[in-house]
Amino acid sequence: MDTSRVLPQVPLKVKEDLTMEVKPIRILDENEKKKSEIKKILMVKVPWRSSQVEEETWERKSEMKKKYPELFLKTGMEIQISRMQSKEGRM
Repeated sequence: MDTSRVLPQVPLKVKEDLTMEVKPIRILDENEKKKSEIKKILMVKVPWRSSQVEEETWERKSEMKKKYPELFLKTGMEIQISRMQSKEGRM
């Protein structure tokens, strides 16, 4: 067997109910999905990380804010940018 082609085994963290915990990393993008002319749903693109896999999905913004409010906290730089944008809008 050619051992140079063997990948190291990564231990899986599986819960008792045979599920794996995945955690959102950050918000990558926001989008508005139209259900009808009146109803719109705000969506966010989120990368998820488990012990082995990383994938991106679109999730409802309202649900993500409930479950993971820390993802929506603004950093100092984001606060400065939003203040600058609001000042530009007032001029």
